[in-house]
Amino acid sequence: MRTVSPPDTWVYALRLPHDPRAARVARMTVRSVLASHGRTEVIDTVELLTSEMVTNTYLHTNGPASLRLTALADGRLRVGVWDSHPRIPAPFGHPPHDHVPLAPPDADSGRGLRLVQEYADCWGGVSLGDGVLDRRAGKLLWFETGK
Repeated sequence: MRTVSPPDTWVYALRLPHDPRAARVARMTVRSVLASHGRTEVIDTVELLTSEMVTNTYLHTNGPASLRLTALADGRLRVGVWDSHPRIPAPFGHPPHDHVPLAPPDADSGRGLRLVQEYADCWGGVSLGDGVLDRRAGKLLWFETGK
């Protein structure tokens, strides 16, 4: 007789204030969670992409953000970042996904979402509305990495 063990799925969520240190807190959280679950092979990639997405929430919004790290049943990891602005940037638009152009070599910024496009297995985004009284206003951007 063979026993079936439940899939190794889990979810961690973190609320982040509009603070320049939020990306560092997100990186440390991702690194700790993935290490404690034995997912060391994806730590660097997930940490980098998460940091880029959380940094963008700080740079392009005035409100808090939320981070959600989910281990899916098939071994993939999904990272979702919510913020209060409803505009979905490239490359998270509707398929076929918009592509982010290469930043000029001397540019100080503009590489973060290009990194998501290059290193994530898939990604997406959904606008949740922009009404002043809509508590779900903003957007959710996500990416997944493989096994």
